[in-house]
Amino acid sequence: MMQMFGDRLAQPVRDAVTRCRSHLLAALLFSALVNILYLAPTLYMMQVYDRVVPTGGVVTLVILTLVLGAAIATIGVLEALRSRLMVKVSLRLDQRVSRAILARLIERGHTRQRDPTTAQAMREFDTLRQVITAPTLVGIFDAPWTPIYVLAAVLIHPLLGLFIIAAGACLAVLTWMSERGTRGLMSVAHTANARSAIVQEDIAQQAELVRALGMGRAMVDRQIVERGDGQAALAAAQMATARYAAIAKFMRLFLQSLALGLAAVLAVERQISVGSIIAASVLLSRALQPVELLIGGWSNLQSANEALKSLKQLFDTDAAAAPATVLPAPLGRITARKITTRSADGAAMLLKGVSFDLQAGQMLGIVGASGAGKTTLIRILAGGIAPEAGQVLLDGADSILWDAQRLARYRGYVPQEPGFLTGTVAQNIARFADPNAVDPVSFDRRVIDAAKVAGCHALILSLPGGYDCPIGRGGLALSAGQRQRIALARAMFDDPPILLLDEPNAALDAEGEAALMRALETSRQRGATIVIAAHRTSVLAAADRLLVLNAGSVDCEGPAEEVLAELARRAGGSRGNVVGLKGAVS
Repeated sequence: MMQMFGDRLAQPVRDAVTRCRSHLLAALLFSALVNILYLAPTLYMMQVYDRVVPTGGVVTLVILTLVLGAAIATIGVLEALRSRLMVKVSLRLDQRVSRAILARLIERGHTRQRDPTTAQAMREFDTLRQVITAPTLVGIFDAPWTPIYVLAAVLIHPLLGLFIIAAGACLAVLTWMSERGTRGLMSVAHTANARSAIVQEDIAQQAELVRALGMGRAMVDRQIVERGDGQAALAAAQMATARYAAIAKFMRLFLQSLALGLAAVLAVERQISVGSIIAASVLLSRALQPVELLIGGWSNLQSANEALKSLKQLFDTDAAAAPATVLPAPLGRITARKITTRSADGAAMLLKGVSFDLQAGQMLGIVGASGAGKTTLIRILAGGIAPEAGQVLLDGADSILWDAQRLARYRGYVPQEPGFLTGTVAQNIARFADPNAVDPVSFDRRVIDAAKVAGCHALILSLPGGYDCPIGRGGLALSAGQRQRIALARAMFDDPPILLLDEPNAALDAEGEAALMRALETSRQRGATIVIAAHRTSVLAAADRLLVLNAGSVDCEGPAEEVLAELARRAGGSRGNVVGLKGAVS
């Protein structure tokens, strides 16, 4: 198997296949035994016609029939064992590869978002697993043993062996034509269906907005167009495969009849026995059956091939090496060096060489007009996306030297649009950590402490079920303010030394904003480093430093008092205060 695919397998798939090597070798061995035993019906017919019929040997017939029954029963057992082995291979691949795929998809969202070639990687991996247990794979396992039937035919008569070789060559040409005729169509179908799935997910997630703005018909039309390209290409590939499969079946049946005719001619000329006539037809049928199976399942094999290509691209592109050294918990110093990044389509520069240095325990306020790059900068600092150029340093170490999962424990993050995964309030606040890994009572206390620091403990208790209230997709619909307050509690879980907040007060009422201010003060007292981007600049009153962005570039940056004085000088008025900062930079 490894030699068959070479370096076309992604590393996790290659490792999983290596661990399944014993199963695959056993399946190949069973295939060899099955193909050898399939000679039993041929030998049985030859003996019946050549020995039993001429001599009337009923006892011989009974013995031959018992031997044949044992051979066929063994074939059934071996094929069942082979199928069982392939199911186990499929399950082992799922156990070992699915975790790696999900982890890589999350990591890849950091560098290349919404790439249609890999967005449906898990679905394509399931397609690959289905092919492993499909009949088409039987043809792959049986194909190497076709020479057994050729050898048997040669032993009967060399012309029969040559005829089977010629017939196999004809079907091999058909297989090549099938592959050539469907390869491009399957590639188009794969990419188009991936894009269609992304659009469908967008529609499902934004169903309320679609209904409210009357975009339903337009979205349906768009989805039909997206699906149409992929389905048309897939249908064309399947019809081409069916066409070649029909031709292959015709050729096999016709060649089988020709084999009978050739054997009959040889029997008339006394070169083979009468029993060999039927044997020749059976041998040809068995020799060509794997090829016919491959042609019939070629579209499935093409889908599996596209899945392998997607998985390899998923794991081989932008793959980050695991850090060799575990760094200590960060104190909180954040340094940005010439951060530069573009929009997803590469058309616009979102950040242009942004730099700053924030000492541990300080608070940095990021301000600027809409579209200035505040959210993009926060997302890069939070590890949500990677910059095109530049570095983010934590305590002087490049953030890429950290294990991303471990670093996230030391970082609290409130995105501009707080989102929750399907689960309870407590699970989301705890970031779905395993409560059984520690004392459950202590774990619950940590969740509640985070909610209290965020000032939303009473809010959560008012929800149906309290901390066990289901939220996320399919859960309780929370207001924008409730989402922001619970997202703040999630950011505060386990008192991280770094807090990154993007418009945390955008949807808060006076009570919520007061709770946010108390949470920020509590975090500052324990020495947390805080970076906060805001339009409503009341939360920036306590900022040590300010960073003003203008069209992705740093307009000015430094101690808050100096930045305010500079903005006031530009405005031609008094220095004012932080509350009036929005008007000065918008």
